[in-house]
Amino acid sequence: METTFSKSLALLILTLSLAPPASAPAEEPDPHAHHHVQNQSGSGVQRSQSDLAVPDVRLTREDGAQVSLPAELNDGKPVFLNFIYTSCTTICPMTSQVFSMLQRKLGRDIDNVNLLSISIDPEQDTPARLSEYAQRFNAGKHWHHYTGTMAASIEAQRAFGVYRGDKMSHTPVTLVRMAPGKPWIRLEGFATADQLYAEFLAGKVSATSAAAPHDG
Repeated sequence: METTFSKSLALLILTLSLAPPASAPAEEPDPHAHHHVQNQSGSGVQRSQSDLAVPDVRLTREDGAQVSLPAELNDGKPVFLNFIYTSCTTICPMTSQVFSMLQRKLGRDIDNVNLLSISIDPEQDTPARLSEYAQRFNAGKHWHHYTGTMAASIEAQRAFGVYRGDKMSHTPVTLVRMAPGKPWIRLEGFATADQLYAEFLAGKVSATSAAAPHDG
């Protein structure tokens, strides 16, 4: 009987040793998966260039100040502009996160740059809501958020070619201009902070080359 038991035990050990390893437990969902998607964005961005007329509309900043859009854009500094609304849960958080990252990439250069986000849902986006939204994305003093009348918002959207008739139909677009009188660069799609920073650096190089004296 002892011999039979020994053979059975040996057979059990052999069976276990040949069995395939147990599959690893399923991984927990990655809480930062949306960040990975964002980091992979940018490859499908369409870049174009055009001259756009800034509409003479008045808007309200998140600090409650009544401002002229041309005055906010035409102080001589490079401008990065996008359109958002605070209750958006898809496009806007991603484009706002990109602006937040761009602030950090710019470093000291942020003092010479303006970032603007204009609400396409001004009836809901009060200055207080915009201020809360700005804090959520760590907006610094050079990144402002704007609301106003619906008519003013639509006029601004039309001028920059982003009006889609309904806030639920809006698409990701970022506009860049290095200085008043320069053409606007339009980036359609999820432009990354690296792409926006590259536009800024290219603009600096171009401005430096233009200002340098030429032998002749």
